[in-house]
Amino acid sequence: MTDKLSQVQARIASVQSLESVVGAMRGIAAARSREARDHLAGIRACAQMVGAAIGAALRLTENHTYAEPGGTRGDVALLIVLCAEQGFVGTFNERLIDTAAKPETAALPATRAEYFVVGDRGAVIAAERGLSVGWSASMVTHAGEVPLLADRVSDALYERLHDGNIASVVLIHAMPNPASGIAERMLLPFDYSAFSKVSADESPLLAVTPQRLLAQLAEEYVFAQLCEAIMLSFAAENEARRRAMAAASENVHDTLTTLTGDFRRLRQDEITSEIVELSAGSLAVGTPSPGRGKKTTRGE
Repeated sequence: MTDKLSQVQARIASVQSLESVVGAMRGIAAARSREARDHLAGIRACAQMVGAAIGAALRLTENHTYAEPGGTRGDVALLIVLCAEQGFVGTFNERLIDTAAKPETAALPATRAEYFVVGDRGAVIAAERGLSVGWSASMVTHAGEVPLLADRVSDALYERLHDGNIASVVLIHAMPNPASGIAERMLLPFDYSAFSKVSADESPLLAVTPQRLLAQLAEEYVFAQLCEAIMLSFAAENEARRRAMAAASENVHDTLTTLTGDFRRLRQDEITSEIVELSAGSLAVGTPSPGRGKKTTRGE
């Protein structure tokens, strides 16, 4: 019984250490998610400024034929999927890859799909599903790394566009609020009709043609969209981790409760056994032997 008691004690100590780790991971995930959310306002303000510039530049064009950023053409749908870099996020990556693998997500009428996957764990799952991954990169681990990653994705995207055969580009990422599900953004072809033409008192002086200016502004707007999507995905990843750690914390608490009950029961059984042994020993010492204490008469 002593061996069982020692094993339960060791198990309790191990689970208590695990509880500390789970609590720390939960706190870190919550802090990183909050940090990512705090950066969204600045990113969206930047996108709004670029959008206003696009509206102003649209007024300078005499027709509705606008150059596409990167010159999209072809019959391949390029899907950029933002997954998680680290674990303990439940089915976060699986849901994203499942969404990207659906035929309707590939922005038909493209005849085939190609994938850019951000997040090492997502890239592994995509490879296991047999998806055609043309490029991959690690997901950020801090909010401050988002612009650098967006720049890498943007460079890889336009390099692929210049190679040709791309009909459309779709960005797929998770949202921090689970109720919002998974977002799908059409990056290209670029929708100039989403921006209202802005009138100005004086026409600006241009060193490039209005069409070229619009294409450059569109590239900046795509970059802002990449930054926002990566930041949202990073927040969603940490929200998923926080929820997973909250569930793990509940399981750890239940396990500790069970182990504590087992420890008390085993300890009580051990104390009871010791009392029984001591009582049996005391009775054995106090029991008179046969013939002891018998009176004898003198002369016998």
